[in-house]
Amino acid sequence: MTATDARTGDGSEREPGDAHTVGIVGAGITGLALTHYLAERGVDSVAFEAGDEPGGVIQSRTVDGHVLEVGPQRMRKTPGIGAIAEAVGVTDDIVEAREEDLYVYANGALGQAPLSVEAFLETDLLSWRGKARMLAEPLTRQGMDVETAEGLFVRKFGREAYERFIGPLYGGIYGSDPARMPAAYALEGLLDREAEAGSLLAAFRQRVGSGHESPPISFREGNQQLPEAIYEAHADRIELETPVTDIRSLGPGGEGPYLLETPDGIHRVEQVVVTTPAGVASDLLAGLADGADGLADLLYNPLALVFLDAEHGRTGKGYQVGYDEDLHTLGVSWNAQMFGRDGVQTVFLGGMHEPELVEASDDRLARIAREEYKEVMGVDASVIDVARLDVGFPAWDQSWWQLEAVELPPGITLATNYTARMGIPSRVREAKSIAERLADGASGDAAEAVPATADD
Repeated sequence: MTATDARTGDGSEREPGDAHTVGIVGAGITGLALTHYLAERGVDSVAFEAGDEPGGVIQSRTVDGHVLEVGPQRMRKTPGIGAIAEAVGVTDDIVEAREEDLYVYANGALGQAPLSVEAFLETDLLSWRGKARMLAEPLTRQGMDVETAEGLFVRKFGREAYERFIGPLYGGIYGSDPARMPAAYALEGLLDREAEAGSLLAAFRQRVGSGHESPPISFREGNQQLPEAIYEAHADRIELETPVTDIRSLGPGGEGPYLLETPDGIHRVEQVVVTTPAGVASDLLAGLADGADGLADLLYNPLALVFLDAEHGRTGKGYQVGYDEDLHTLGVSWNAQMFGRDGVQTVFLGGMHEPELVEASDDRLARIAREEYKEVMGVDASVIDVARLDVGFPAWDQSWWQLEAVELPPGITLATNYTARMGIPSRVREAKSIAERLADGASGDAAEAVPATADD
């Protein structure tokens, strides 16, 4: 922002308004959790959110009495999630998943994903040859950052295991194609675990085991109940419908303190934490952070969500679709079975495999979802609603190499679902870590562009 940008309509200089220790750009779950942890530590802060609701990609809506999730379908009840839910008074509204089984539709049938030793021995997704190939994984060379996720998985576990369940399960998390996802970003945490455990299979078992200690949960009114409760607890620190339009450095060489410009005025802060989507962050950090223009090139996978009302006799989290099936559907979340959502089945379409499908009409998307759901599950379904998520799930594809060029000045931190893991527990965990650093007075340390990956 130039000097003239900070002037009023009559040409006079606009003076900064309120002064705060920390300015947070964005009130998604990261910005909200950071606000909470800073308040706990007595650190003054203010968060600015362009939208009229808190939560970012965590969006819940109620349609005809059905609770629908337009975004993440669930979260893990990690210690961090449990503690923040208790602090803002929504512990009693937690709904824990009834079952954790997950399925893959392959070879024209649903098969249980082998996420445990018992399931591995019993699953019909893999032949005995495929199972033996998987068990040979500890004999393979350790995973490398330069590999793609597909290349690494095939080399470690074999083509059959990759196409039948590993690829669909892993790619389905992001709506991405593992063939276009560099391991350096898409698998960073798992590769670290492999180095510690001695094999990727052992690391995977450890991760699944820890997942059982932190069961999938939602909230009675939907996932957005948590960010809304955090907002209500700290409303005096959060400004909704107040976008930050520019960030200006007051220090030498582009360093802090900083001025945050909003439609309501200019605010002086000592530290800035940016939690916005990549394109917005690119605009705000232009001229302040080297390589910030590359953030605009980071790819998100557009998704269409079709919410169906159907009943079936299975239990579990849902299913992903194998790569050899001629279906548009990426996967289906059985929210009715997990959280008692009155028949709600969430069908995912589009993603990296078929991004153009997201632009189809609601009627076409609804028809595809209903027909393919019946083909897989054998039951009829009615359509509740159709939604689209354009900027929500990072693709973790080759565009992520752009992050290597980003260098942030002291006093600015980039804390987002595209610089570290995107799971809600990880967002909360990173926010707590940043709050601890800021509270400890490390305000002069330069923040890293890519924070350490934390597992969900």
